[in-house]
Amino acid sequence: MTTLFLPCSGGVEALLADEVLRITGVKPDTGRGGVWVEGDERMAMQLNLESRLATRVLWPLVEGYYRDTNDLYELGLRVDWSQWITPEQTLRVDVVAMRSPLQSLNFTALRIKDAVCDQLREKTGARPSVDTRHPDLPLTLFVGPENATLYADTSGDALFKRGWREDTGEAPLKETLAAAMLAAAGWQGRMEDGPLFDPCCGAGTIVIEAAQMACGIAPGSQRRFAFERMLPFKPHLPAWRELQRAAKDRVHAPSVALFAGDVSFRMTDFATRNAERAGVAQAIEFKTADALQRPPPAAAGTLMMNPPYGERIAPKGQGSTTSREGFEGGGTSTEFFSALAAHWKRQYSGWQAWLLSPDMKLPGAMRLKESRRVPLWNGAIECRLFRFDLVTGAGPGGRGAHSPSTQGG
Repeated sequence: MTTLFLPCSGGVEALLADEVLRITGVKPDTGRGGVWVEGDERMAMQLNLESRLATRVLWPLVEGYYRDTNDLYELGLRVDWSQWITPEQTLRVDVVAMRSPLQSLNFTALRIKDAVCDQLREKTGARPSVDTRHPDLPLTLFVGPENATLYADTSGDALFKRGWREDTGEAPLKETLAAAMLAAAGWQGRMEDGPLFDPCCGAGTIVIEAAQMACGIAPGSQRRFAFERMLPFKPHLPAWRELQRAAKDRVHAPSVALFAGDVSFRMTDFATRNAERAGVAQAIEFKTADALQRPPPAAAGTLMMNPPYGERIAPKGQGSTTSREGFEGGGTSTEFFSALAAHWKRQYSGWQAWLLSPDMKLPGAMRLKESRRVPLWNGAIECRLFRFDLVTGAGPGGRGAHSPSTQGG
């Protein structure tokens, strides 16, 4: 047993802790930037396969106090690397620093690499090579003000890389953030959660994550992991095959209806092809349509959207005066969001809407009063996931449709 570390995006820690408990039955410890959980090789494999919210699953190797890179070199020598890698294999070292006095993270990574190679050369007469793209042993070093921890990265590629995405638009939403939005809303793809609809779906990330949940598809079922090449995990690969078979056997028809669309034919086509690769095309009804005109696809349900920008908010056949990719530069289109809110009030009574935005004043621009705002980070950009409980019309009595007099931070 060891203490696994699962890093995640800012704001997702508590959601990840709930997910880890649900997957493993073990309650983790929550900290800034991730969770720690007591586990073994099987649990590490299971979390790689099943976690939608973690960015990686890290296996601790050594930790200790340091003052400079020489101390880190000595720290690296404390690991018996012959248990983890052969001279014929490859490695890569990534460094994550927080308030560290070190001047060069590249040189820091080089010193850890030197420790691995020097030890193996002394033992075997040969040393492993570096592969920055697909190493057999990816290592991650966390350095703080005084202490450092070295981990084996059992995931390899970050876990948001599910293995199905090929077609994207500008600034695509990461799958882990889409999953965090769904988790924050409490939507798990169960029948009691009701239908889900993304009217501005872009490349389809949100609705595809939702569809995989509704079909019982494990997020890591279509990709490979670094632990499959790691020496300590070799004896556990039969258990890994069992986990994969069990995940495949539980896939089922969708428990709820899923709907998506976009004003851009190009993006709807991208989303459809991504859904096909993700194995959920049959579970989602895609339609190219203007979000400001599309009627509700069901009597009630959950609207979930990452606000679109630029050409994707213009009616079909028209240009747009707003040009904004992702969350960078420019301002939100007040006209679009005001019209969207009016459309929701007229036709989406009884729906619950969740909208991700870095604009803390967006509810005011929409003349809607949010019932919740959940802090989430889209990369380095601080956002809020706003919840609106939609009712017909406007006025002081409408929970989701009145003009707010005050706004929280």
